[in-house]
Amino acid sequence: MPRPPSPTPAARHPFLAARPPRGQPYRPAHPAPSRPNYRGSRAPPPVPSSQSPPPRRARNAFHRPCTHRRTPRQVWHQGPFWFSGNFVLTTLVIGFIGPSTGLSVGWSVAAVVLGACFGTFFMAVHANQGPRMGLPQMIQSRAQFGVRGAVVPFAAVVLVYVGFNVFNVILAADGLGRVIAGGPRFWYPVLSVVSVVLALVGHDLIHAVQRALTWILIAVFGVLTAGTVILWWDLPAAAPAASSPWTSFLATFAAAAGYQISYAVYVSDYSRYLPVDADARRVIWWTYAGAAGSAVWLMSLGAFLGSRLPGTDAVTGLLQAGNEIAPGFGPVVVLVSAFALISIMGVNTYGAMLTTVSGLDAFRQEQPTSRLRAAVVITIGAVVLVAALSLPHNYLNSFNTFILLMLYFLVPWTAVNLVDFYLIRKGRYVLRDIFDDQGIYGRWSWRGLASYFIGLAAMIPFISTSYYRGPLSEAMDGADVSFAVGLVVSGALYAALAGKRESGIPGAGDDR
Repeated sequence: MPRPPSPTPAARHPFLAARPPRGQPYRPAHPAPSRPNYRGSRAPPPVPSSQSPPPRRARNAFHRPCTHRRTPRQVWHQGPFWFSGNFVLTTLVIGFIGPSTGLSVGWSVAAVVLGACFGTFFMAVHANQGPRMGLPQMIQSRAQFGVRGAVVPFAAVVLVYVGFNVFNVILAADGLGRVIAGGPRFWYPVLSVVSVVLALVGHDLIHAVQRALTWILIAVFGVLTAGTVILWWDLPAAAPAASSPWTSFLATFAAAAGYQISYAVYVSDYSRYLPVDADARRVIWWTYAGAAGSAVWLMSLGAFLGSRLPGTDAVTGLLQAGNEIAPGFGPVVVLVSAFALISIMGVNTYGAMLTTVSGLDAFRQEQPTSRLRAAVVITIGAVVLVAALSLPHNYLNSFNTFILLMLYFLVPWTAVNLVDFYLIRKGRYVLRDIFDDQGIYGRWSWRGLASYFIGLAAMIPFISTSYYRGPLSEAMDGADVSFAVGLVVSGALYAALAGKRESGIPGAGDDR
């Protein structure tokens, strides 16, 4: 029996109109409804109901239509969401990096504070893309890299999600095993299953858990921080002196900045539920305040503990500090920290699922069904479990290397994405073409891909890790400034390649 012909893109996505021949301007058959946009202008008036296009939801399940957004009063929820989402043991571990490389407590705190504030800036300005476009963060990258070309940053981002969850599982299991009982082979599967369940339930439950945890975390760690500083302020720091303080400072700065930039890959996954006309400054401010506030707090606390308790890990430091304040308080701190880690594991698994399904959609366009989402989530949980079981228990060196690798791969992407959104297109996109490989963004955009890979290559001579040190980094006594090089090269190159061509795209902004 002959096989029926495959459906056209318009049939797969009912909202995709027939496209004109390449080279001719595209004019949508149905103007967008009249509504104010964030730039203050108004779209064309609505067409009569008899000529109305199919619902926006039919276009693609990844898009969050304006009519399905939350009310403006919930913009502030971004603050507690990212505060608690970042208030986890992995954030505390970043603070231990400075003392472990020989930095004093003062320089360690300065490095993590400056690095966290620097990295959170990029994360927060990415958050503004969610309400404007109603899309998950990484799907927006199709406008810069092409519908299929976006799988390049997609692959890097999925590795980031999986890597973070591996270390989250290790830390949470270590804490729960010391307080409750049970070894890694018991807690690793349990934690992986819980993260899978959270990701399957989705956005609303994760937001509710994060808001509830915020106040508990503030109370518990407020007592811990105040008690630790009062009791141990005069305790002499026992961390060894750094052979090259400048190198250690830059390494700690880069780790803190890279850790915060990593949140940029899914920040819009949660801000996209806000109204399309949500005030950009409030979205950016609440995101920045929440993420930077918890990062500065925990990383500084980690630096203080690491300098007073050399050779200890984060869980041991929390147990000792808590019990020093009051007998039995250490296990309480560790349990609260473990629950916060489990919550963010659900966030990471959910983001990894969205990114993976987005990559599959670029090659085989179909609606992401519940069965497909569940299969991807379960697969991600299984990969995390296997990776966690294969890592050594001494995770600090592995974690530091992972953070630096993540920074190298994400910096060129964030530069290209932000330059495109804020400087080239100024937030104006044809959303239907992001789901159409025959649209104006194409399948493979050489401008975005070239900017990404050239920026990545430009970073290599400046890289400094435990297994490789670039020649220019060697000349600077091991200092790693590759992140700055990647930001400048990728951003400037993309602006030069795409600026003249992309700013005049016909129809840009007609369908947001």
